[in-house]
Amino acid sequence: MVRYPEKIKIGDVTAGGKNKVIVAGPCIIEDFSMLEKTAGFISEIASKSGHEFVFKASYDKANRTSASAFRGPGMKKGLEMIAAVKEKFSLPVLVDIHCSQEAAAAAEIADCLQIPAFLCRQTDLISAAGKTGLPVNIKKGQFMSPGSMKLQGEKALRAGSSGIIFTERGTSFGYNDLIVDMRSIVIMKESGGAVFFDVTHSQQKPPSGEDAGSSGSRKFTIPLCRAAIAAGADGIYAELHPCPPEAKSDRDTQLSFREFEELVNAVSEM
Repeated sequence: MVRYPEKIKIGDVTAGGKNKVIVAGPCIIEDFSMLEKTAGFISEIASKSGHEFVFKASYDKANRTSASAFRGPGMKKGLEMIAAVKEKFSLPVLVDIHCSQEAAAAAEIADCLQIPAFLCRQTDLISAAGKTGLPVNIKKGQFMSPGSMKLQGEKALRAGSSGIIFTERGTSFGYNDLIVDMRSIVIMKESGGAVFFDVTHSQQKPPSGEDAGSSGSRKFTIPLCRAAIAAGADGIYAELHPCPPEAKSDRDTQLSFREFEELVNAVSEM
């Protein structure tokens, strides 16, 4: 039997302990100015909130609806940007990878590697992330049962990962909607490791037509956050942007800086 570490170190942050961890950052790197501004705001909130924060950033979004959609600066340039803001603001960093060849390079900068939801059963990808020795955050696929995620975590642990985090981000409800079953947080915690709740992606609405991108809503952010913490989530995962209506991805679900601060306050009240 593979043993799941109960506490996971992400840089100097501990997931699975008493304090709730907040993972936050933009959906995708649009340019360095936006990345720096967002990281600076998160650092400012972290300094006065008392919570532990992890900065998340994506250099490539491979799972876009359309081939013409913006994907980001790419791995080399993107990792250079992430390294710069990590050094400036002293925040531990989470980076998502999309193929096994990216794992080693991303691990040179990141403190945690993330497996995207659509790729959460890709054995070679998960194993490559685990081989770096870093903790691995596996987002639960919209098509996956929470109980089946334990087997995915074992892939990373067997390869050498120092710890597993599972992130709930909603379950497909028909073709064009997601629902959140808070029982999944309880079930995944029984598997081991830590469990986070992605409060922004869980409010997405998948594309409804060949010309449409993802849409969604932010209005359930605070209620869903409170429900997840009440169900036992070890952390909250959220994406934010200086101006969500102008974002190049997920503009309907990314939080503004004001909305993100309200979210952090809600976590503090729980």
